[in-house]
Parts: sequence; structure tokens; C-alpha cells
Amino acid sequence: MTITEKILAKAAGKRSVRPGDLIDAKLDVVLFIDVTGPAAIKMLEARGIDKVFDREKIVVTPDHFQPPKDIQSAELHKRLDDWAKRNKIKYYYRLGRAGVCHALLPEQGHIRPGEVIIGPDSHTCTYGAFAAFSTGVGSTDLAAAIATGKLWFKVPESMKFVLNGKLGHGVYSKDVILTVIGRIGVDGALYRAMEFVGPALADMSMEARMTMTNMAIEAGGKNGIIGFDKVTKKYLDEHLKDKKEYTVFESDKDAEYIRVEEFDCTKIEPMVALPHLPSNAVPVTECAGKKMDQAYIGSCTNGRIEDLRIAAKILKGKQAAIRTIIVPATPTIWKQAKDEGLFDIFYEAGCVISAPTCGACLGGFMGVLAEGEKCISTTNRNFVGRMGHPKSEVYLASPATTAASAIEGKLADPRKYL
Repeated sequence: MTITEKILAKAAGKRSVRPGDLIDAKLDVVLFIDVTGPAAIKMLEARGIDKVFDREKIVVTPDHFQPPKDIQSAELHKRLDDWAKRNKIKYYYRLGRAGVCHALLPEQGHIRPGEVIIGPDSHTCTYGAFAAFSTGVGSTDLAAAIATGKLWFKVPESMKFVLNGKLGHGVYSKDVILTVIGRIGVDGALYRAMEFVGPALADMSMEARMTMTNMAIEAGGKNGIIGFDKVTKKYLDEHLKDKKEYTVFESDKDAEYIRVEEFDCTKIEPMVALPHLPSNAVPVTECAGKKMDQAYIGSCTNGRIEDLRIAAKILKGKQAAIRTIIVPATPTIWKQAKDEGLFDIFYEAGCVISAPTCGACLGGFMGVLAEGEKCISTTNRNFVGRMGHPKSEVYLASPATTAASAIEGKLADPRKYL
């Protein structure tokens, strides 16, 4: 079996599973956020259900519209707050400790190898970087999950992505995943497990790996997953607080994959995904010089401290030529960036520094685009109208490429600044 199949077999109480099997799986962690969570609460209340399966296995944080931007989002927060308090949810990260969920949960020690994790947000697949099975669900499945602690799944087929070589100068994991999606397309892994292996992973931090599994959904993947190694262990040793034990699964040597794709990472260049699909990935050298109106560095894909350090290295001593928004993904990252002096660099460069929020990524607030505006962004989606007006455009890139483009006011190769 593959690592994904082994995790699901354990969760279903079975000795083995095969792709296509329908299983009932026990859940180890259920994520609950402000946009999709209240809808699940409403469904349960309509059926007279006001309970949770385990108040210590549900992690709650507002993030998409935090702080609330209007009356509607304030009502969502109030419903979330009332429900979390009423059910005595142990891990409730309120305003001031709330952060972008897919950065917050690993940082706060809620993610462990071998576990099954779901959340009402498509980028819940991020946690597969820790050799766990994690996937996004809708509000209806969320309602069932928080009431019963179980959910049914169809066991996905697995695809293997072999990352050979090493990343070159100015090239990051964001460039790798854009290259992968560019090759297979936005439906190239539809309802499949995307398993990443290969020597290039050895030099990637957990933050870099999370960037890759985060975007598995942009290829249609059911989940993204990376095997356990010393990098994973080091991160877990530093971040796990309670329950430090976990189970590590590895894919068998004779495991079956529906498809295997190999990449020579030494040949990958800094990439940009052109509008309006993440699969429209081209080397920045092919599109350099295109004028931008906004640069955005943040999100569940690239708002971690490593990302901010990369951006600060390029922006240091420079001036941003366009509106540039920096969003640390969690309060801990915000404080760390401040303490390290990164905020001084961003301030001197003329950037806006925000509290942790998903706001601009989904076109909610804190960076919404007007008609005709173009944004170079470290986020994960560039669909029509994703960050604002339907006639605006979003270009996806690494923090390095985004910072270089902010300085020049146009798409720019980061290697000249590194």
C-alpha cells in the first residue's frame, strides 16, 4: 500500500484498503473556521444536535474575515464564538491569537504523522507535509464530523512525483509546485493522492514542504503527502506540546501508482502562474517586465516566517514601486518578524503590514483589486475575480519573485537581488 492507503486503513480499522474502496474513517483532528463553520453549526441546530464528538480534537480559529470586516462577518464570528464557548472547545484561537488556519495548526502542534485531518477549507491538504492524510470538506461533511468524529471517504488512487536534483539559486518550493501543476494541469490529479518523493525534498524545510502540499488541490488532488524524515521530526520535536507520540507510515516498495512523474529540479527556474489558472506556469524570464499594481506576500501558502525572511532579504534597502501588502500568517509569526527586524525593512520599503488574515487572498478585504488592476501574489489561486474585480488579474509566484516585482513595479526575476 501507499502511505495514504495505510493511513486510511488504520483510520477505518482495516488491515488493508485499495483505491476505490468506500470507508468510514475515524478523525483525529477537525478544523473549524469562520466562513464555513457557522453553516455547519446551523445544520446541526436545525436537527436539534448541539454536541461535539471530542472537544479536544476540534481546533477553532477565525481567519478568512478576521478581524471582522463588516456586519455579516461579525455575525459569523459571533456564531462561532458562542458555539465554541458553549461546547467548551479546548483549542479555540480567538482574535489576538487567531491566525491563518493552515499555518496556525502545525505551528501550535496540532498536526501529527499518520493521522486523518479534515477541515472546511480546500487547502486543508497542507498538513500532508507531515506524513498525514488531510483534505478539505464542505460544511455538510463538517457538521457530520464534529457530531460523530467519523467521515466516509473513497480511497484515492495515488500519483508519485519524483523530485530529483537540487533547487537552483533563487528557486523555491513554490516554483516547484507551480512547475508540477503546469505539467499535469488543474485536473491532472483529480481525486488522487499526490505523493512527493525524491532527493530535492531533503533540502526543503517543513515550511517549504507545506507550500507544496498546500497547492495539491490546485491540481485537483484529494490530498498531498510527503514521507516522514529527520526534517519532519525536528519540526515536531519543536512544536508538539501535548500527545507527542505518533505513528509513521511509509509507502511499500511495491505500492501501485496510477502515474509517476519525474522532475529535474536543477532545471526549474523562478516561475509565475499567469491568469487565470495555477497551471498557466511559465518561467519569469518569459513574462518579465509586465506592469503590476499590487504585490501581496502572505496566505496559507507563503505567509510563514521563512517566506517573510526571503522577501525581506530582497526588499532590504529598497523601495516598493507599487502597493505592497505583507501579511504574517499567525500572531507568532507576526511577533517573530517584528522581533527579527523584518518589519523595519518592510516599513522602510513602504509596505503595508497587516494582522494575520486570509482577507485579500479570497478577495474579501485588505487588498481587494479594482477593475484592470494586476497583482503579483504568493497566494495559491488566480481564478477570475479571485482577489477582487472580475476584470482584475492575479499572477502567482514565490515570495522572492513577488518581492523583486514589488521593487520594480513589474514582473521581475528575483535572482538579480539574491
